[in-house]
Amino acid sequence: MKLSYSLAAVALVLSAGFATAHEFKAGPLKIGHPWSRATPAGAKVGGGYLSIENTGTTVDRLVSVSVPFAGRSEIHEMAVKDGIMTMRPLDNGIELPAGTKVEFKPGGYHIMFMELKQQLKQGEMMKGTLTFEKAGTVDVEFKVDAIAAKGSEGEHKGH
Repeated sequence: MKLSYSLAAVALVLSAGFATAHEFKAGPLKIGHPWSRATPAGAKVGGGYLSIENTGTTVDRLVSVSVPFAGRSEIHEMAVKDGIMTMRPLDNGIELPAGTKVEFKPGGYHIMFMELKQQLKQGEMMKGTLTFEKAGTVDVEFKVDAIAAKGSEGEHKGH
């Protein structure tokens, strides 16, 4: 009985480590769970999602994203205007006010991977670099989830 409790405790500790293992830092910025959806063969675009928490006392800005698996990447915003869903690039990036968390998720802020050089396959980790105005650059990995992933909080626990 004691052995099974010990094994359960070890499994709990290990799984807790994995739950936070997919986070990155750039100065006071915490980048949480970068992910993407799998793409069908031949797709030319994909999307990237993550959260950025600014724990600092000054504003910063995500100014660009680069990935080796796409010809170019852009920071985009989706919004409803006059009852119509629109998507537009944010040429100046996105402001990250001090003490706030910005979510990149389907239907809102996101990263467009354009001119894909390869299919994004579920289970893969795809390298990328985020560039911030003040915090500089940070290397991240985008976890490729299922093609229909919605990005709910519970869906990404354990990544």
